[in-house]
Amino acid sequence: MISSKAWYFFSFYLSKLTKRGIVFCLLIPTFIFPALVFGQFAPPAGQAGSDAVHADSNIIINWASHVIIQRGFQQINDASYGYTNFGNEVDAIGKADGFVVSLGDGGAAVLQFDFPLFNGPGADFVVFENAFDDEFLELAHVAVSSDGQNFFAFSAHSLTDTTEQIGSFGTLDARKIHQLAGKYRAPYGVPFDLDSIPDNILLDKNSVTHLKITDVVGILDPALGSLDVSGRLINDPWPTPFPSSGFDLDAVGVIHDASNLSIKTTLAQNFSLWPNPFQNDFSIESESAATMQVYNKQGELMIQHELLSGKNHFDATNWNTGLYVLSITVNRQVYHLKAIKQ
Repeated sequence: MISSKAWYFFSFYLSKLTKRGIVFCLLIPTFIFPALVFGQFAPPAGQAGSDAVHADSNIIINWASHVIIQRGFQQINDASYGYTNFGNEVDAIGKADGFVVSLGDGGAAVLQFDFPLFNGPGADFVVFENAFDDEFLELAHVAVSSDGQNFFAFSAHSLTDTTEQIGSFGTLDARKIHQLAGKYRAPYGVPFDLDSIPDNILLDKNSVTHLKITDVVGILDPALGSLDVSGRLINDPWPTPFPSSGFDLDAVGVIHDASNLSIKTTLAQNFSLWPNPFQNDFSIESESAATMQVYNKQGELMIQHELLSGKNHFDATNWNTGLYVLSITVNRQVYHLKAIKQ
């Protein structure tokens, strides 16, 4: 007897093959034409110059742990197909494992983490889809937020030709795609570096609490299609009027977050925190005025406070026990401290 999990995976695999036009082992012939625009971005996983990250890579230290899904239509210009319904929210959290939730045309997922992401050296997180090969790709925009309200998107680029619609079973060239999730086959993910987002007063790149993934609607219709940073329509396989329509979110892997912060040596010279661990209150000694934000391990902002030069005292009687991250900004330089309430 086939287990429910095995049947679940088989059903998705069959649905994904259906998107490729493979039904009852009958292949719809495809023809490959020369590219009109030569790709200039990273090539598929496994090729020289690719920046694809494997799901088992040791640079991934954590995974998204919370998600809210807003489903899109199976076909955005024909509501009669209904909303996509493949997969569940739980399939988008934890490690990339091939079990996914489908977003549908224009659908979105908002993810959170056990610890806020921060802007470390190189890529800071990785988004995984479950493409079965290097060419049938379903794409999504990616944006981040440090307050759950104001989101800032990575500058997506698509050089795919837009003179003719890529059909339901068409293919893409990863070398023409940049900063869009979904450009690599499973079990590889697309890395994103917070440094590539322009600085904004409403975004603390050293304390990113939310990540939003929005399905690219690949229709070549300016009224309905998705655009890249240059205002160019993004051409990807469309329509895909199936229960598994649109971007299939597998997981988001974390490379840099508050659990693996390396405290800069200059921090010890500028600030001191005691006692640590603490019980009901703690103090911070600061050599200069600064701004401090305190986050719990769910990435929720507990307090924001202006530190004065000298001793600053804080009452934490009503805080839950556990780990907290203190994000301290002075002269536009951001430092982090970890504190534990017992």
